[in-house]
Amino acid sequence: MTDQPTGGELSAEGGHGAVPLQGVPTGEGVPAPEPEWPLYEVFVRGKRGLNHVHVGSLHAADDRMALLHARDVYTRRNEGVSIWVVRADAITASSPDEKDPMFAPSGDKVYRHPTFYDIPDNVPHM
Repeated sequence: MTDQPTGGELSAEGGHGAVPLQGVPTGEGVPAPEPEWPLYEVFVRGKRGLNHVHVGSLHAADDRMALLHARDVYTRRNEGVSIWVVRADAITASSPDEKDPMFAPSGDKVYRHPTFYDIPDNVPHM
């Protein structure tokens, strides 16, 4: 089978000029495209912070590459002291639609909130 059509195997139907009817590559046997790299969520702890803060997302082939890319992208100005990268498919999260049933049980436990207590002025950080 050749890629070049021979005489009599052309059609001008549809106003597109001479279109081959046989010997046209169909894409069969072509390997499927590579799957997209997994998505990672990036958390950075700043020099003045005590906790890691979500700063963005990136795609990477593996955990090590995600860590290196996160360093290059999200700490270019030397603002971080620690980086976490987490595959997005490993994160389990609640939905905003579930906020009422998810957080309602804590609403009826008023004793957990320090609104009933007088805090002395000499007690720091309260």
